[in-house]
Order: sequence, then structure tokens, then C-alpha cells
Amino acid sequence: MRITRTLTGAAALAAASILVLAGCSGQASTSTATGAPIIVSSVSSLSGAGTFPEASAAAQAAFDEFNAAGGLDGRPIQYKAYDDKGDPATANQVAREAVESGSVANIGGASVLDCEVNHAYYEEQGFSAIQGTGVDPFCFTSPAISPTNAGPYVDTTLTLTYGSEKLGLQKICGLLAINGSTRQAYQGAIDAWTAKTGKTVTMIDDTLSYTTADYTPYVVQIKQQGCDAVYANLIEPGYVGLLKAAESQGLDVTFLFLTSGYSEQFAQAASYVGKGVYVPAEFAPYTDPSVKGNEDWAAVMDKHNVPKTSFAQGGYLAAQDFIQVLKGMKGDVTRETVTAALKGMTTPIESPMTGTPWIFGAGDTHNSNTAGWPIVIKPGTTQWVAAETDWLKLDAAK
Repeated sequence: MRITRTLTGAAALAAASILVLAGCSGQASTSTATGAPIIVSSVSSLSGAGTFPEASAAAQAAFDEFNAAGGLDGRPIQYKAYDDKGDPATANQVAREAVESGSVANIGGASVLDCEVNHAYYEEQGFSAIQGTGVDPFCFTSPAISPTNAGPYVDTTLTLTYGSEKLGLQKICGLLAINGSTRQAYQGAIDAWTAKTGKTVTMIDDTLSYTTADYTPYVVQIKQQGCDAVYANLIEPGYVGLLKAAESQGLDVTFLFLTSGYSEQFAQAASYVGKGVYVPAEFAPYTDPSVKGNEDWAAVMDKHNVPKTSFAQGGYLAAQDFIQVLKGMKGDVTRETVTAALKGMTTPIESPMTGTPWIFGAGDTHNSNTAGWPIVIKPGTTQWVAAETDWLKLDAAK
């Protein structure tokens, strides 16, 4: 039997009449929990080249709701999001600040390098993290970290598989922005697609970065290769820049992107999408009302003025997963007991927002989210809609 996550929606809390305007996350809720606080933290890239502020903001909103409803037997969760600025030295420093602050776990973080820089320290300290958005490879290969999201490597295998097997694309060119040690992980994801389908990429250029300003040379190269699709692992500003360059150069192809490009803001900014932009959304698509499961999340995000993005979905789910684990604990809540509870999990937690259930558990690696829901921005539109009626899953993923 699997545990089903109980999502605390805004409607239920409204009945308690405990809402006030306060807090950094927008419209926060007054805490009715007055006991000793449970300190929880996150390490995120809130500034720098690649930022993910919605994840920790969404976790804060979820904890605000939990506290408003009485917390854990009257104990509120006291949450602090640390900014690693996308810098290794800063990431190292703030991780130590988080642990030394008395935090029992990192929850809802989203960073371009926290896992790579700090995973060994977390393991050494017996400190656990539920990432809202796992980015670098160590988020998925450390015994101390279990993300809620599928991650860019599963995303890569899924988007390539959908492109070649569902859309029938024959010649796919790839553009990779490499940060830290991610090159090998992306190659592993591409190799997994090749092993699954027998297909190969026509070209891979890995000389980009998240701050690349001009994508014209890359678009020209793709045109010369005669590709009918472009796979890219950028973030929103990069995707917008790539599409603008494609439009100016007359590159009329299909684009296979990752969940990092999924937001309503991006859809509005993408005035040109070629033959369509496809993404395997890591969480249930929230932009298509025909897809159910996001209702409680959306209500909490709206109440706390948190932008609705996939990063916000991950941060919210990380907080909800942690709350579920807390509720099942007996005795003191400490770093040691929380880590023991997380590593002792044997029953996954299901959610309508994910295609596969989440679990921490005792494994040395954690990548329980192995599904994506194909979505698309069609030519002539500025709206993400579901491209399929169900999840696309990795058959042999662990």
C-alpha cells in the first residue's frame, strides 16, 4: 500500500479565519502554533546566472499554511532559505550556516550547484535534503538527498524519446549548457535514449552557458546540419534567446526543451515556436485546466503571491512530503531522528501532481520521479497545453 499525500488547501484553512497580510512570501497566515519551533532550511540559487526562487518561496507558503493549522502538535516550522548565489564558496558557507543553525533538514531547495558542492558535507553530518528542484547530478546520486522532481537528465531522456518515438523526428541537434560536472550526466541521459530507441543525435554542441547572449551562431550551425528538431537544456532566458535567433534565421523546426522552460511567462515571451515547443513536464501541467491535481497547490500559491512555475510545484511538494514524514514520527524531532525517519521510509508517498510516487529511503541514490507529462506551445499560440492525456514514464528507471 502507498501513502497518499494529504494536501492542505486554502479552502480548508479559510474556514479557520486565520489569514492576515504578513511575511515575505506574500499573503501569509498567522501561526496558531506557539510551541518550540522546528528549524528547517534550504540552500537555493536565489541570485546569480541561474535562479530558482519559486521553489523555496513555495515551500515557505506550504509551511505557513501548516503553521496556521497548528503545526506539529503546536510546534511551528521555522524556515530559512539561504542564497548560494550560484557560487561554490558561498554554497559551502551557507550550507554550514544551515546545519549549524540547528536545522533538522534542508527542504525545498533549488540550486545549480548545492548538491555537487555540499553532498559530502551533508552525508558526513547526517543531514538530509528534500530538493524542490534537483539540478546537478549529485542531487540524484547522494544518499543524503532525494529531490521531488525528475531532474534534467530524466527530462532529457523523456523529451528525446517523445520527439523521436511520438513525433517521428529523424534528425535531432542538441545544444547543451554545461555547469560544473553535468556534461557526463547529460551524455548518460542521451545514451539512455539511444539504448531505448536505437536513435542518435545528429550533432551536440556543449559550448553554451546559462549566460550565452547570442544564439545566432548555434542556429546557423543547426541549419547547416539540416536537423528537423533542436533539443536544448537551457533556462527560460536562454530558451527565449534561442527562439528569437531561430526566427531571425528562418529555422523552422520542432523544439524539444526541458521543464526549466515551462512557465506561463515563457509561453507569453515565446512569440516564435517554429513547429512547436515540447516539454515533458515533471509535475502535472498546471496551465491546462483539463489536467487535474494542482488545485490545492494553485490556491496556496495564489494566496501567498508565489509565481506558478514547475519550480514552485517542486518546492511545495518537498514541504508536503516533509510534513507527511513529520506526522509519522514519534518522539523528539532532531536532525538525527528526521534523517532516520527519511532513510527508514519503505512506503512511497503518492500525489496527483506526479506520475510516480516520491520516497527517500535507505538507498545510495534517489530519483523516484521518473515521469513527464508532454506539453506543447503550438505555432500561433502563447499557451502551454497538454500534448498527451497521460504521463510518459521511463520503463527501467529507478
